Amino acid sequence: MKRLGKIYVPALAVFLLLWSCVAEAQKKPKDEECLACHADPTLTTTDANGKTVSLTVNAEKMKQSIHGGMFSCVDCHKDVKSSPHESTPAKVRCAQCHADAEKAYQHSYHATAKKMDGTAAANCVDCHGDAHTILPASDAKSPGNHSNIPATCGACHGQKPLMDSNGGSSQIFVAYQDSVHGHAVKNGSQAAAVCTDCHGSHEILAANDARSPINKFNVPTTCGKCHAQVASVYAQSIHGQSIARGNGLAPVCTDCHGIHTIKAPSDPNSSVSEQNLSRTTCARCHQGVRLTQEFGVPGGRVSSYMDSYHGLASQGGSVVVANCASCHGVHNILPSSDPRSTTNPANLDATCGQCHQGVTQNFTRYKVHVDVDGGLSKDKGSVVVRWVRWIYLPLIALVIGAMFLHNAILWRAKAIARRRAMGPCVVRMTTNQRWQHLILLTSFFVLVATGFALKYPDSWFATILGLGERWRGVIHRVAGVMLIGDGVYHLLYVAFTREGRRLILDLLPKPKDAFDAWGTMLHSLGLRKERPQYGRFNYAEKAEYWALVWGTALMALTGIMMWAKISVGNLLARWWVDAATAVHFYEAILATLAILVWHFYQVFFDPDVYPMNWAWRDGKMSVEHYKQEHGLDAETLAEVSTNTTDEGATKPEEENPPKEQ
Repeated sequence: MKRLGKIYVPALAVFLLLWSCVAEAQKKPKDEECLACHADPTLTTTDANGKTVSLTVNAEKMKQSIHGGMFSCVDCHKDVKSSPHESTPAKVRCAQCHADAEKAYQHSYHATAKKMDGTAAANCVDCHGDAHTILPASDAKSPGNHSNIPATCGACHGQKPLMDSNGGSSQIFVAYQDSVHGHAVKNGSQAAAVCTDCHGSHEILAANDARSPINKFNVPTTCGKCHAQVASVYAQSIHGQSIARGNGLAPVCTDCHGIHTIKAPSDPNSSVSEQNLSRTTCARCHQGVRLTQEFGVPGGRVSSYMDSYHGLASQGGSVVVANCASCHGVHNILPSSDPRSTTNPANLDATCGQCHQGVTQNFTRYKVHVDVDGGLSKDKGSVVVRWVRWIYLPLIALVIGAMFLHNAILWRAKAIARRRAMGPCVVRMTTNQRWQHLILLTSFFVLVATGFALKYPDSWFATILGLGERWRGVIHRVAGVMLIGDGVYHLLYVAFTREGRRLILDLLPKPKDAFDAWGTMLHSLGLRKERPQYGRFNYAEKAEYWALVWGTALMALTGIMMWAKISVGNLLARWWVDAATAVHFYEAILATLAILVWHFYQVFFDPDVYPMNWAWRDGKMSVEHYKQEHGLDAETLAEVSTNTTDEGATKPEEENPPKEQ
């Protein structure tokens, strides 16, 4: 009996336990009972934030979901004991079944961000969909399907307001869509990388986390999941070996190809395209001195390449000329001391021979990156080129300087002789006006040189100035004050002097000026026999004067706004300063080109005034030329006729007192 008791008592206990479970299960509501209420589309409730939430469950969609054939309602809603239930069921936790996924999520960037500051971060429902309609990842309609993952992540990461408010950027999603991976996914590829392939699924970690697949030191392994052969070659390269040793300055896949913006090498916008590889991608590391200081890697490699035929042809648009990868390799870059390196002396014949067939070691044994400026390289090519440069630069300066001095002396003598032979003259500009013009001329060209030196610090005129930013700014502002002062004086001059008032009256535009401009063009093109006659100032001189008035006022206003940017930005708005800066720059370009193209023609390049119009220097113009150009200025011509005699004609070299204009 004791033996039978040992057998039957445990069996009875198991039976009673099973019976109680069955009885308990029979008491729990069936799915049909739950749907009796939850199939109603009007069934809603209010959450803690006062938002209306639907409680409707679509029975058909739930049957098709991954949960539909596995669980009943109460398997997830375990606290529901009866139908109808009296209290609101607790929120279902996916961790009841998916403990591993929940544990991984709790370590993720999303969960951490939400815990720290309540940031709106993705949870299970955001990525997998509503719990009642979750589909397997193999289903094309599932948010977790390979083809749909970019759109699933983009539901949050593609929203600019949401990303901006949480310290992120929606541009990442936009960039991925336009990348080689994004286009491949759109075209139906099941192999192209999507967000989860690089970032992971549940345990998404920040890039600065050493465990993250997108941590710099893990990127080669992450990319290697798809690009295994390339990753294997990269691991043996000098870059891969440096990363393996913990050198964070060495480039990985994303440093060269981009992160979300990865494009095919054939795309001209790709960072590894023929056009961009040398001047931007490789230059980020190999042009500066950081690698030289830290690891002894020579710098200035890109500038020496750009000075070579290869670099110049590349800048000219050639897509077949050699670039960095043509000689050093792509993923298999090795130091030239390595026998496997394409730049090892033993392999240079083959490397250069890809383009230059028939080359021998006599051609390839000298350095390609010739060091002209640095003076560090001691190879024969660099030394010889430096000597040639040191000889020719002084020689060029001496020879061309002597030529310029010779021609300047001849030009001066001939110009003075021609000036003396002009005969009687009429005063075109008074001494007062010439001083105004001289101050204007001086301040204008100082402003041009110092202003454009800021915008173009590598230009020849910036180099000639040789000033630091502080002194450049001081000189620019002093010249600006001179220009404004000259302008203010001119306003007083035209308002309070008789010759100033006459000047402004003669410069006022008239309808005749438009007809004169048209007639002059027709005459110059041979379409009209007679040329129009002008008064004291022709249409071109009037246009130039009023353009000068407008330009000076505009440059002064915008210059003062830039100078007092704090006050202006506080009084108006910061964008007013930005607008003033833009107007100041483009008006400066317009004014400079106008002087070179329009005013210099009138003063130097007009054949009628060669070698120059001397009025800016001594204020005089020959009577004969004045009659040709300003024949309608009867008042001035009458004064000349009255005051000029055979014995007392005004000569260019004589100092006459200024006449009324």
